[in-house]
Amino acid sequence: MASVTSGQIKDFDQSSASHSGYWVLLGAALACSVGVAIAPNPTWALACLAAGLTFAILVTVQRIVRWLRLRSDIKQEQRLIALISHDAAPCFATDAFGQIGFQNISAQDRFAVQAGATLVSALKDHFASPAAVLYRLQTRAAHAGAAREDVATRRGHLRLSVHRVSDRQFLWRLEEFLDRSSPGASRGVESLSLPMLTANKSGVVLFTNDAMRRLLGGRPKRLDRIFTSTALHSGEEVEVTAADGPVRAILAEVESIGERREIYLLPVTRRQNDESMLADFEHVPVALMKFESNGALRLANKAARDLLQLDGTDALIHDLFEGLGRPVADWLSDVAQERIPGGAEVLCARKLGGEVFVQVTLRRIVELGRPAVLAVLQDATALKTLEAQFVQSQKMQAIGQLAGGVAHDFNNLLTAISGHCDLLLLRHNSGDPEYADLIQIHQNANRAAALVGQLLAFSRKQTLKPERIDLQDVLSDLTHLLNRLVGERVRLRLSHAPDLGQIRADKRQLEQVIMNLVVNARDAMPEGGAIQIETEALTLSEEMRRDRAVVPAGDYAVIRVRDAGHGMPPERLQKIFEPFFTTKRAGEGTGLGLSTAYGIVKQSGGFIFVDSTEGEGTTFLLYFPAYSGPETEVAPQAPPPQKVILRQGEGVVLLVEDEAPVRAFASRALRMRGYTVLEAENAEQALKTLEDPSLEVDVFVTDVVMPGMDGPSWVRQALQTRPNVKVIFVSGYAEEALSEGQSRIPNSTFLAKPFSLSDLTATVQGQLH
Repeated sequence: MASVTSGQIKDFDQSSASHSGYWVLLGAALACSVGVAIAPNPTWALACLAAGLTFAILVTVQRIVRWLRLRSDIKQEQRLIALISHDAAPCFATDAFGQIGFQNISAQDRFAVQAGATLVSALKDHFASPAAVLYRLQTRAAHAGAAREDVATRRGHLRLSVHRVSDRQFLWRLEEFLDRSSPGASRGVESLSLPMLTANKSGVVLFTNDAMRRLLGGRPKRLDRIFTSTALHSGEEVEVTAADGPVRAILAEVESIGERREIYLLPVTRRQNDESMLADFEHVPVALMKFESNGALRLANKAARDLLQLDGTDALIHDLFEGLGRPVADWLSDVAQERIPGGAEVLCARKLGGEVFVQVTLRRIVELGRPAVLAVLQDATALKTLEAQFVQSQKMQAIGQLAGGVAHDFNNLLTAISGHCDLLLLRHNSGDPEYADLIQIHQNANRAAALVGQLLAFSRKQTLKPERIDLQDVLSDLTHLLNRLVGERVRLRLSHAPDLGQIRADKRQLEQVIMNLVVNARDAMPEGGAIQIETEALTLSEEMRRDRAVVPAGDYAVIRVRDAGHGMPPERLQKIFEPFFTTKRAGEGTGLGLSTAYGIVKQSGGFIFVDSTEGEGTTFLLYFPAYSGPETEVAPQAPPPQKVILRQGEGVVLLVEDEAPVRAFASRALRMRGYTVLEAENAEQALKTLEDPSLEVDVFVTDVVMPGMDGPSWVRQALQTRPNVKVIFVSGYAEEALSEGQSRIPNSTFLAKPFSLSDLTATVQGQLH
């Protein structure tokens, strides 16, 4: 108990030194007592007496609190001593600086530490770097309340445990696990012929017997210095880094005390493979392969050899497959070492020229104690082809959206260019020097508008005017123009099918499609030849799936455009309908002809396909649904064109356009015709302008697509209070994008961009008169 008492006295002295306020209070009380004796009057004496009593009470309370705290600490320490005094494991109580305040009987017998020594000095001869280990454990215990760590010692290994008792006190417990070769340990382990070792969960080797030391040629410190694989499983064959080179053995692991691993190495018995098992593996109707951990092919059954066209099994996995994005051997190694659980990947068969794709599923297996990786193969060529077709479809859709957006923006620019050009032409006559330049600007703006129209055709956002048409009449009328297009070296043959029926499409756009296909056929036969245009009435009893399209069952009118040109390879057929893709030389084509045909046919509800054989020719097939409307139906078409006589107008026009150049041109054009024009750059500003009830407006001219509220939305809101106002919608997109919303807005019409000065003023005049 001497250690206990000295520790208590030391704590008491430190506590007294830390509470110097006690002496201050005591001095103040004595000073007040002296003040009572020398006070000049009773009032001062009474005040000094009261102050002295207050200080005296504070001194008394402080002493009582300190005494109670010290008594509590003594009782806590006595309980702690009673708890660990007879513990079989050495125990120490230290302060925050590691100075020992108490040690139990086992610690005194084992370490013989003098009172006042530090724990570091007590353990310095038992394991390496005790100061670092103790500091690390005490820091963790100060935050978490407790900590524990196993360290290797000369006699075996030691488990250090520390608990935080208070802010200034820590309790340490040392549990020793002796080496099995030490006196008193289990007999026979050191002299055991089987190599044996003990390690902790972190892979630190705590003990090796004599057989293991002779095998390894020393005492390795970690398991990764012994085994080539970090994934160790009992009963499996492992490779050991021995003193004389790699050795294979069967690993056997038994349960041990604490968190230790007790590992034995057993000799490998060479056994012949079971013939019946190999026969079953060979004839399984699933492609199977077995690989070593290093990627070497161990075995492949007949289905796998047929799928990959293998002659033998002398191969590595990276020789067989590719396309993973990283080495395939690394993936197999990760599965073999259990860094990942396995999984499936679609890979390309290298020896088959990249045309065959295989879904490879890897799983780790153990055969006769030897770990391996089993690969299950499945032909995924059709799946990969379908995936590529889907990606191509998504790509075409994205290009179409991009083309539509670009065309819309270009239409705005062309409206401003051609419009301001019209304004300049009004101020110049044919004799002016600048007149010819203005005409050139105007003509090239119209050419650019035609090119934008092709982009809209591909993106299926152009304005179509479908009508009921007879293919025989359309093709017959078109023959004269087509003969002029193909020239003298190419012959054009037209073959009609009887009872072809009628279709519903835009006649002008259909003619454009046929012309594009015929021009491409002509260019594919530079030496001359024949272009065959055939029609056929076809009935599909069930849906037809081809390429990326599904053609529903029903009646169709089919147009075939066939040439005997040089044809196209399969890789080009995948891109033939993409805009700006062309096989012609630079300057000979824009690459928009087939993409325009594709867009027009799709927008008309039809389908377009292509068959081509390199060196034999190409055939384009157009499928249009046969029109089944009533025989007496009149084709919806615009009224006969009438000559519009432009005259000075009168009225108020509210012009709503977010593009400033277009708005500037349109407002000037309308003012020149005598209209009063109110301008707004967005829908919100237009509605604010209409809040004035005294304002009279005759017609709204508004863009359809604008930031914020769009055209139809604000017009519907404005017509609630002004129902008699006429409406003109303008847009760079197709009219059909507006048709659903426009149909619910009375007295409205559509004007497509780019429009000229006369187009705009004539449309406004037509709405007002």
